[in-house]
Amino acid sequence: MSTTQEGSETATGTPARGHDMKLEIVVVPVSDVDRAKSFYGGLGWRLDADFAAGDDWRVIQFTPPGSGCSVIFGKNVTAAAPGSARGLYLIVSDIEAARNDLLGRGVAVGEVFHGTGDTHTGSDEPFLSGRHRVNGPAPHRGSYGSYASFSDPDGNGWLFQEITTRLPGRVEAGDTIFTSSAELAAALTRAAIAHGEHEKRTGGQHDANWPEWYAAYMVAEQVGTPLPT
Repeated sequence: MSTTQEGSETATGTPARGHDMKLEIVVVPVSDVDRAKSFYGGLGWRLDADFAAGDDWRVIQFTPPGSGCSVIFGKNVTAAAPGSARGLYLIVSDIEAARNDLLGRGVAVGEVFHGTGDTHTGSDEPFLSGRHRVNGPAPHRGSYGSYASFSDPDGNGWLFQEITTRLPGRVEAGDTIFTSSAELAAALTRAAIAHGEHEKRTGGQHDANWPEWYAAYMVAEQVGTPLPT
């Protein structure tokens, strides 16, 4: 396949892939480094580093389970005001399970909420779907639609967002991965439920090719292509 310059389009009209630029670090401004370390460690996140140079500089890095991006905080690592980081999203495949996990760890997490499709205005704190929060998960548990929020001790704001089926083009077919056993188990469960409906539509007979059907369903969920029926 011939291509034009990097970052433009291929001869077939699809965007050409340029140099990889991986978002791997988000800096979270905190006022008390040890308190923040205790909080983020209590979330069950992996501690990657805790480096210091005298009394003037310290940097700590944590990584959420299954995440390719880490958070960093410390002393003299950012000029941002403590607590000013808002709208930090943690993508989960089961928002109730993720919320219950943090509740079990003693973290205050708000109730699950969703936005409305017909209005994005309101008086609530802004999130991706606007400023109008409605209690409960999204209707029919629609992907991208359910949220739950919590904050660290400084007030830096985090939100869970439940995503099961990706929008088209969000993930390349060759890049589909499952970053944890829990994520893979959730995907297998959704595939099993969908496959049960598939077998009902085909006369209730056992599908000997179910592994191929499962694989096609799970990849299609991630890349946003039509799901097999």
